[in-house]
Amino acid sequence: MARSSRTHALAAGILLAASLAFAPALSALVLPIGLARHLPLGTVVTVEGSVTVPSGTFSSSSFDEGFAIQDLTGGIYVSVPDDLGLGLRAQVRATGQLVDSFGLLTLVPAASTDVHAHGKGLPIVPIFVRTGRVGEATEGLLVQVVGTIVAPIEPDPPFGTKVEVDDGSGPIRVFVNSSTTIDVSHLAQGQVVSVVGFSSQFIDAEIDPRFPSDIVRRH
Repeated sequence: MARSSRTHALAAGILLAASLAFAPALSALVLPIGLARHLPLGTVVTVEGSVTVPSGTFSSSSFDEGFAIQDLTGGIYVSVPDDLGLGLRAQVRATGQLVDSFGLLTLVPAASTDVHAHGKGLPIVPIFVRTGRVGEATEGLLVQVVGTIVAPIEPDPPFGTKVEVDDGSGPIRVFVNSSTTIDVSHLAQGQVVSVVGFSSQFIDAEIDPRFPSDIVRRH
């Protein structure tokens, strides 16, 4: 195990012990997102980061007005029922419970008042990964892949459209939510595309693009 991994594991263990004895105190601390992600489901935590997925972007499949934030250690989806109007790069602090949503670790605040925006956050640059490496290790992060569309485009109404992309390391599902209004009519099997999106999961790993500019055909 690498030194950084040992450090993170030790820190997570300390915080886990603290959460069991001092749950209210833990929720008052602002934790690095990457550390909070290692705590048990049901733990109430406070995290802060820059918005990478604006409010309601994935509403056609998430059935909420949630958003995603990322800091230097990790990212997470925050599920809220109300449209808080949070745009890209808003700096947001949120307190909520860690919940598993069909495989995706999600932060669920008890109320919208547990979400606070204050100023601009750091610009988040997508991490370039191989299609076959998208999964638990990248979940919650903004990622980029480049690969070939290896299957027919598959509509999944009213939720969105499935596009399967592979760079030779293994296929990954790109799920284009209907609520993003991204036009996929120009996409076809055999094309090479660059895809930027939120590293998500619905039973299996997937990438969720946010804007039309997140999917670009390569010639």
